[in-house]
Amino acid sequence: MARCIPEEPTFVTESERQVWERLRDGLPGDCVVMANVRLTDEVKDHEIDLLVLIPEAGFVCLEVKGGSVWLEDDGWWIKRGEKVERCDPVTQAREGKHAVRRYVEADPRWGSRDQVAFSHGVVLPHTELPEGFSVPELPRWGFHDRGDMADLPERVRTNGWGLAHGRWTPNHDDVELVAEILAGRSRPAYDVNADAEERAATADRLTQEQMVILQVTRMLRRVEVRGGAGSGKTVLALQKAKDLTRGVGEGARRERVALVCYSIGLAEYLKRVVAGWDRRHRPAFVGTYEELGRLWGVEMGSEDDPAFWESELPRLMAEQAAGLAEGHRFDSVVVDEAQDFADSWWAAVLGALRDEEAGGVFVFSDENQRLFARFGRPPVQLVPLVLDHNLRNTKQIYDAFGPLAPSRMQARGGSGAEVRFVAAASEDAIDVADSQVEALMDEGWDPDRIALLTTGHRHPEQTAQVQRHGKVAYWRSFWEGEDVFYGHVLGSKGLERACVVLCVNEAGERDRARERLYVGMSRATDVLVVVGDPEVVRRIGGDEVSRRLGIGV
Repeated sequence: MARCIPEEPTFVTESERQVWERLRDGLPGDCVVMANVRLTDEVKDHEIDLLVLIPEAGFVCLEVKGGSVWLEDDGWWIKRGEKVERCDPVTQAREGKHAVRRYVEADPRWGSRDQVAFSHGVVLPHTELPEGFSVPELPRWGFHDRGDMADLPERVRTNGWGLAHGRWTPNHDDVELVAEILAGRSRPAYDVNADAEERAATADRLTQEQMVILQVTRMLRRVEVRGGAGSGKTVLALQKAKDLTRGVGEGARRERVALVCYSIGLAEYLKRVVAGWDRRHRPAFVGTYEELGRLWGVEMGSEDDPAFWESELPRLMAEQAAGLAEGHRFDSVVVDEAQDFADSWWAAVLGALRDEEAGGVFVFSDENQRLFARFGRPPVQLVPLVLDHNLRNTKQIYDAFGPLAPSRMQARGGSGAEVRFVAAASEDAIDVADSQVEALMDEGWDPDRIALLTTGHRHPEQTAQVQRHGKVAYWRSFWEGEDVFYGHVLGSKGLERACVVLCVNEAGERDRARERLYVGMSRATDVLVVVGDPEVVRRIGGDEVSRRLGIGV
């Protein structure tokens, strides 16, 4: 039986199927029968009903005409149903042959091979040609009528070498190469990364739709926007800082704005986005609370001195803010991930305003992402607004971490892969997580779309990168690198990756372990793999999260 491409083609007419089946069943296994071969060149669109590749005979393009076909003085005619139409089966077969030959011989894979035999023929499975039939454009043995169907495979072989016109007949390698060439060159394969890009584009569009919140609050100067993970808070914070700087709105004036956050990773993202804006639209300051202190000349203490960072630094910054010159003050401050700010930090932030009473304060927060042992809220009255749509995560990912969110949200992130849970003892979790990263790359994910995040001690690769490059360069690699990102949930708020392997490598007994699980799970937009001890995950996330991860309760 001949090999068929495709294996089960779809035919317009039953006559084409009958001829295909006869050739499929009658030709040997080293032959190839290709159905419905379509080619487009500068001349026209061509469609070859059947292209038969026969070693030691040739490549035969067959035009199949079912029903009644006849020849009159003015050409060929065919009856389809009650309608009589002109047709030209010989020309169709011949032009299809030349189109295939040009396409094959132009392919680089064909190289300098000798020209091989391409032939053409006409199959009329329901028409009987009269005895002695002959036309100059094609020999009788190039026509195959109703009476020839029983011998069709052998006749097509004869048809092939009979019209070789001095060309070499193809060998087995030639047959395989032509089949490969006609399948197309450098064909795109299914790409998981393309799906991720499309979902990201949809999320960006949905986030843009949320900009209406900024429009309706344009006249307000003290606003807190609350929203769970994936609600687009950071994008809104960026846009608010841009609008204030540009002076958007009737009667609005351009403002000097500070866009502040806590974590280095998020600050690097904010800087990266702002760098792409028109210079006139960029806030006066973009960075971390610590960087704001450095800008004011505050000398930083040791990283091993928590008292300095929690108490002394805020005091020093508040003193510096009080003495700022008018030109160095801000009309408004925009704070992203504000739940990370302690009470003592707000004195410096508000003290940097030109007008502490009427200056703009715009806060974006998610209390369930409060991961540090500090609590604080700005000591001013804020108008609360709530974002209740999850836009960035697939519905499957949101469903998994939804019970951990501050409030129920509407999942609008589209459908994706099911969340995976891989059981591992806490002491083995990192090794198992590494293997899951390898599995994702085997599935076709680009390394720079994958992050491995830990909830307990840091991955050795993260520690090595920070020691090698420093904190700032390490975080820049999140956006500029081409490899897997190794991080910790403590520094990943406001950030996301298409694929996240969340390594729960802790016992679940520390404070705010539930918040760590929430932050880690919600960093994935397309694929989430959770690795850890089932009992630990159940203890941290609760029965409902365990059930949604497929862990027995």
